[in-house]
Amino acid sequence: MAIELNNPALQHARKLVREGKVVRDERDDWSEAAPSAADENGFIEREGWTEYAHWHLGVDKGEDRETKKAYTFPYGDLTRVRRSAVISGESRAGQYDHIEIRDALKALLELIDADQR
Repeated sequence: MAIELNNPALQHARKLVREGKVVRDERDDWSEAAPSAADENGFIEREGWTEYAHWHLGVDKGEDRETKKAYTFPYGDLTRVRRSAVISGESRAGQYDHIEIRDALKALLELIDADQR
């Protein structure tokens, strides 16, 4: 498993935050807000794998890019950045020593919170 930071996804997330497409919810809200498998499948059918990849800050280079298994650390609900997803992902990334992803999520959280002031 060689999970790396997905830079195009990070740029996409920053752009969405700058455009105000963000939900400032709390960490525990992510379990309810996360897209279901059916939601993800519908999104992939409509938008394709590249767009799906843009919603995940981690990509496993060892996996087929046209499988969900290749993408980790979602930061939103496929329409908006979710603060809850960013917090959850930052914690998980740190727990599993994905330092670059953890730091990217921390910076994204700071951007979300700074934009709120």
